[in-house]
Amino acid sequence: MPPSTTKLPRIAVLADSDTRWKWGALTADRLAPGPSMEAAAREAAQVRPSLSGFLLRGRATPTPRQLREVGVTADSLREVTAVEFLRAMAEEEYDVVVIALVGGGVQAMLHGLAHVWAGRDKRPVVVTGYVGVVYEKLADGLLLRHGADLVLANSRQDAERFRAVYEGVGADASSVTEVALPFLGGDTYTGEHDPYRVVFAVQPSVPDNRRDRVYLLERLVGHARLHPEREVLLKLRSRPGEHTTHIEELPYQKLVQRLDPPANFRMAYGHMGEVLDRTDLLVTISSTAALESLHRRIPTVVLTDLGVREVLGNHHFVGSGCLASWDQLDAGHRPTPDEEWVARQGVIADGSYATAFDAARERIAKLLAAPELPPLAPYYTPVTAPGYLPGILARHHLGPDGSPLPGAPAADKEPGPVRQIVRRAARGAYRHGVQRVAPVIRRMGEL
Repeated sequence: MPPSTTKLPRIAVLADSDTRWKWGALTADRLAPGPSMEAAAREAAQVRPSLSGFLLRGRATPTPRQLREVGVTADSLREVTAVEFLRAMAEEEYDVVVIALVGGGVQAMLHGLAHVWAGRDKRPVVVTGYVGVVYEKLADGLLLRHGADLVLANSRQDAERFRAVYEGVGADASSVTEVALPFLGGDTYTGEHDPYRVVFAVQPSVPDNRRDRVYLLERLVGHARLHPEREVLLKLRSRPGEHTTHIEELPYQKLVQRLDPPANFRMAYGHMGEVLDRTDLLVTISSTAALESLHRRIPTVVLTDLGVREVLGNHHFVGSGCLASWDQLDAGHRPTPDEEWVARQGVIADGSYATAFDAARERIAKLLAAPELPPLAPYYTPVTAPGYLPGILARHHLGPDGSPLPGAPAADKEPGPVRQIVRRAARGAYRHGVQRVAPVIRRMGEL
């Protein structure tokens, strides 16, 4: 159906973690066809899309606390299996569907949606993309996302790389659409605060071993002792037992207990934007928080202490002017970002961020206005990837044609009390295994 002139379309967002829910919901808000304006301006004008949230049931399904911290609301929000989501897409009317999942999940949903929408002249516009910096598995992740109407690239550099991959395998590259990270914003940094605040933004999976994590904490605590006049924050992503996009086996808040940090050191949770409001120096290994900080022109450092390595993701920042070590920071170093590099990363600090989503909005509006849309056509099919695709689909209980497999977990009603208790217990056991048992087994294997 074409977009109304009086209201914005109905949008569904499917996400599998707190970070991807944040990306998906904010992307939906910015992509809603309508007047060219910032999402905040549309909110102030009370011109907002109808947003339905779906949380894919799994190990990283966000907790209520994580959802509150993300700070993104929806008109409805429910936890579903893949089959339950596909049933909803077959029965409910939406104009746009945003798939905010890992690559394999996106591919499975594309085939599932192609199945449930088969024979329709009109179907929703399907959008997918990446939560942040794309520094690994470029070809794998991209080809798993192929088939969506729009594959969003968060920067000019990503858009060029995405098109090159698709064209290189003979796939249609017209879906690649340049936008920017949807959660950038906030006031531009104007000068030092009192007290001066240093923030270390951690990542759940980088680094992935105790030695390196303890080293980073020791340097952070050491910086606090060396500069007692500064406020030093350890910005955490999740509490022990919670999962984010990645699994965290060695929570920083447990490791730091043995270090006896000084009074000017503290741990912080909460919305990254609120933390950045009073930040004078943002330090990280390779977190997307660095891009949020650079967007505000806050001095930003990507650490080199553990090397500049692909496994850490900090190789993405080569040429940024932000690479530095704790020794340099202890001595008072303040980095100066390279403006050309920053511009290519979708970090739009020149005031043009408000228009970064215009091209995507216009494209969605044209697709919605078209009399019909072609069927979804992913690059991977039983013909092009017969040894790869069936396994991806089976993990989400889908057959080779995208239809639900016999016995696929689905329900027509909310789970009863017993099922909810069993599900919580299973999640708790899984998280205990990840954070307690797995590290012990790994250490025993190293003996």
